[in-house]
Amino acid sequence: MSIKPLADRVLIEPKEAEEKTAGGLYIPDTAKEKPLEGVVVAAGPGTKDVNMEVKVGDKVLYGKYAGTEINYNGKDYLIMKQSDILAIL
Repeated sequence: MSIKPLADRVLIEPKEAEEKTAGGLYIPDTAKEKPLEGVVVAAGPGTKDVNMEVKVGDKVLYGKYAGTEINYNGKDYLIMKQSDILAIL
């Protein structure tokens, strides 16, 4: 990965949105909700005030509107501050 987050930021690969409901119905693209779960792909070194608690490979939950969406090499990622992460799974 050539994207290297700075300070207390992390790069997250969001989980794919569900294609089908539990009952087997297909969900159209317009009705899909943004996933709130992902995997940490890269993490910054932290700051003198903030120690990094997440590491590469951690599954995390984050807020619905957290982070900035970026597209790199055809893949979608989110970059956000560590404080925007709600939990490590």
